[in-house]
Amino acid sequence: MRIALAQIASGTDPAANLALVEQYTRRAAEAGAALVVFPEATMCRFGVPLGPVAQPVDGPWADGVRRIAGQAGLTVVAGMFCPTPDGRVTNTLVAAGPTADAHYDKIHLYDAFGFEESRTVAPGREPVTITVDGVTVGLTTCYDIRFPELYVTLAQRGAALITVSASWGAGPGKLEQWTLLARARALDTAGYIAAVDQAYPGDAVAATGPTGVGGSVAVSPYGEPVVTAGADPQLLTCDIDTATVDKARDALAVLRNRSEVAQLSKAESRQ
Repeated sequence: MRIALAQIASGTDPAANLALVEQYTRRAAEAGAALVVFPEATMCRFGVPLGPVAQPVDGPWADGVRRIAGQAGLTVVAGMFCPTPDGRVTNTLVAAGPTADAHYDKIHLYDAFGFEESRTVAPGREPVTITVDGVTVGLTTCYDIRFPELYVTLAQRGAALITVSASWGAGPGKLEQWTLLARARALDTAGYIAAVDQAYPGDAVAATGPTGVGGSVAVSPYGEPVVTAGADPQLLTCDIDTATVDKARDALAVLRNRSEVAQLSKAESRQ
């Protein structure tokens, strides 16, 4: 299955950002991709109030993503914000395509490096997978990548590919951490990781919040980068092979061994 990683630089106008989704989705379809993944905060970049731009997951912006996916005939994953009853928003991924109509609310909120996402964003609760061309795909967002348990759970639910849509905060060592974590999660799951970040917007915008450093990367089940991006907007494509995942999970056996250890621990606790 061919996938595309759309490293864009979102602005503050949801309509203009939806036009970017349409442009990059068209390019992904022309390249033969069955799935195109956009960053976190595709709808509107961080650094501005999110409440005024938030819409329900069945609202016009998400419906625009569904329209774009339907016209292109592929699956689109893109980040948006949805209102919540307590006045915050959810940091949501909408997934739309021939066999997908789902959304994922970011579970792990970025209360780190001086940023307090939980002040304005409510956490999600449930891991989510979708199916694309018969392949199970897990959905995650940005700070989630620092929590391997979520990735193991998705892999145990059959995900051969896990996407990470991010708006990664800039700073010393942050780009290196981003790529290292993507490779680590691939090794944790013996599966593919498609980690898609916002492009670097320049120092002035980057100072307003976690607005991206670039460095999008697809990683093989053996932790090897398959394609990588620089700092600027670009579209990456690569092919993933579920047979490679099967071979890696048989050879590395991390999921099987993890289950065996868990079963042993349960047995010992009953004694």
